[in-house]
Amino acid sequence: MMSTKTIIHRLPLTKARINLGAVVRRVHLNREYVILEKDGIPVAGLMNIDEMEDYLEQQDPKLKKQIAEGYQEYRSGKLTETLDDFRSKLKEKSQKRTKR
Repeated sequence: MMSTKTIIHRLPLTKARINLGAVVRRVHLNREYVILEKDGIPVAGLMNIDEMEDYLEQQDPKLKKQIAEGYQEYRSGKLTETLDDFRSKLKEKSQKRTKR
C-alpha cells in the first residue's frame, strides 16, 4: 500500500539547476514538492502539473462559484441524475457537435 505522506524537499537553486532533470522527474512521478532556495531563502516551488492546474482552476472566481452551487444542489438532493443518464446526455451532445 502506498503512503499518502506529502514529501517536501528544500533545495538550493544551484543544486536544482545542476540536477534539474532528476528533480523534475521526482516531482512528476512521485508527486513530491520542491522548495527552491536562494541563499537559504525560499523563492519558488515545484509541484506536479496536474496539481498546479487544479490549484489555478480553484483560483477562478467563476469556477469557485460553480463548484459551490453544484455542492449546494448535491446537498439539497436536487442532483438525482444517474451516472448512466449523465453519460447518455454527454454522448448525445457530442454526436450533435460532430454532425455540424
